[in-house]
Amino acid sequence: MEQKQKTIKAPATIEGHGLHTGENVLLTIREAPANSGIRFLRTDIGEDAFVEADARLVSDTSRGTNLEKNGTRIATVEHVLAAITGMGIDNAIIEVNRPEAPILDGSSKYYTEAIEKAGTKEQEAFKDFFEIREPIRFYHEEKDCEFIALPGDNYRITCLIDYQSKVLGHQYAIMNHIGEFKDSIARCRTFVFLHELEFLLEQNLIKGGDLSNAIVFVDKPVTQDELDRMAKVLNKPSVGVRKEGILNNLELAFHNEPARHKLLDIVGDLTLTGKPIKGHIIATKPGHASNILFARHLQKHIRERIEQEQIPVYDPAKEPVYDINDIKRMLPHRSPFLLVDKIIEVTDKSVVAVKNVTMNEPFFAGHFPDEPIMPGVLQVEAMAQAGGILVLSTVEDPKEYNTYFLKIDNVRFKQKVVPGDTLVFKMNLISPVRRGICHMRGNAYIGNNVVMEAEMMAQVSKKQ
Repeated sequence: MEQKQKTIKAPATIEGHGLHTGENVLLTIREAPANSGIRFLRTDIGEDAFVEADARLVSDTSRGTNLEKNGTRIATVEHVLAAITGMGIDNAIIEVNRPEAPILDGSSKYYTEAIEKAGTKEQEAFKDFFEIREPIRFYHEEKDCEFIALPGDNYRITCLIDYQSKVLGHQYAIMNHIGEFKDSIARCRTFVFLHELEFLLEQNLIKGGDLSNAIVFVDKPVTQDELDRMAKVLNKPSVGVRKEGILNNLELAFHNEPARHKLLDIVGDLTLTGKPIKGHIIATKPGHASNILFARHLQKHIRERIEQEQIPVYDPAKEPVYDINDIKRMLPHRSPFLLVDKIIEVTDKSVVAVKNVTMNEPFFAGHFPDEPIMPGVLQVEAMAQAGGILVLSTVEDPKEYNTYFLKIDNVRFKQKVVPGDTLVFKMNLISPVRRGICHMRGNAYIGNNVVMEAEMMAQVSKKQ
C-alpha cells in the first residue's frame, strides 16, 4: 500500500547548547513542499544558506556527523535527523542560528517530543522508498564494521556493538519497524568512556557537554582525586563510580541503552541517503564514519536503480505514438538525414524515439567501411531530432514551427553503434519550456546499456 509523504504541521522550536561550541542554539523545524527533502538553513548567515541532508556533503565524522556546502557548515546533525525520520517526516527545513545543532540530553527525545507536539501532515505526493531487493553488503575495514541490507517489508534495524570492554560488554538492539523509534529508541543517550571524556576536555572540545547529556563508562581504575578533578571541571559537587562501571550522573533508560543509541545514530545518518528505506539493516560495530560510507554506498545503489528504471522499454509490436509519416509532418528533415524512425512515448516532460541502424545507411560507405560504425555526430543529430519532437509537442500546430539547437553540452560516447543495433533515445526536460527555450538531457540506449548521453538546448520558433 502506497504511503503519502509528510511534513511538519506547525513550526517546532528547540533551544539548547551545541556540544562542542558551547553556544546557545535555536533550532526550528518548518514545513517544506513535497519532494523537497530535508534541508538545513543557517539563519545566522542568510536566507539562502541551505545545506541539504545529503551523505555526499558530510565533511567529517569526528564526534558527530557534520555537513558542509560552499563553506556553510552545520555540525552534530544526527540526532535531529533521527527524530525527523523516526517521526515519518519526508520534507522539512531545519533552521539553526549557529554552526551546530543543540546536543540537549544526547538523544533524540526532545526533538521527537517537539515534532509530536507540532504534529505532522500528509502531502499529495507518495513516499519514494528505496526498497532493498537483494542483499547489499558493505565492509569498512578500517573500523572492522559491517553492514548488510536485506529485503523486508518495513524499515528494520539490528545493531550489534562490541568495544572489547568488560564494563560495556557485547550488546545488541533491534528496531522491528520505524514506528518503534519514538518509544524504544529516541530517548537513548550517547555514551563515552571516561578516558575519552578527559581527552576531549583537555582538547577544549566539548564546551557544551556536561554529565546530563552522556552516559560515562569507567573501564579502568580511577582515584578519588581524579573524580574530584572531573567534578570540578564539569561544575558538579561530586561524582562517583557505580559498581556497574558507570558514573553516577544518571540512570540507564534500558540495560542496552548504548546499543540503542548506536541504532539511533544509524537512523539519523542513513537519513542522508535522501530516501526512506524499506528493508532490514544489520550493523556490526557501527559508528558515524562507517554509517556515512554505507549511506553513500546505498546512494550509489539508488542512482543505479533510478538509471535502470529510466531505461525505456521498446516493444516492436506495439503501435507507435508517431510513425515515420507523422514524424515527417513534424520535422523538416528528409532522407538521408531523417534519423528517427518512430516515437513510442511522449509526455509533457519526455519523449522516447527509436532509430533502427541498418547496413544500408549511406554513411557506412565512407565511415570505417571495413568495420561499420555509426558516426558520433549522427548519433547526436538523431538525439537532437528526438528532442525536436519533444519541443514541437509543446505547440499546437508543429508543422508551422522549426526547432533550432542553441547548445550541446556534456556529450559522452560509451559504446560503438553498428549495423543491426536498435537505438532508443530518451529525452527529459531539465527545466520547464520558457519563451520557446527547451533545456533537455538525453540518453541513447541499446538494450539496457547507455551508449551515448548529452545535454541540449533548443529554441522553437514559427516559420517565416
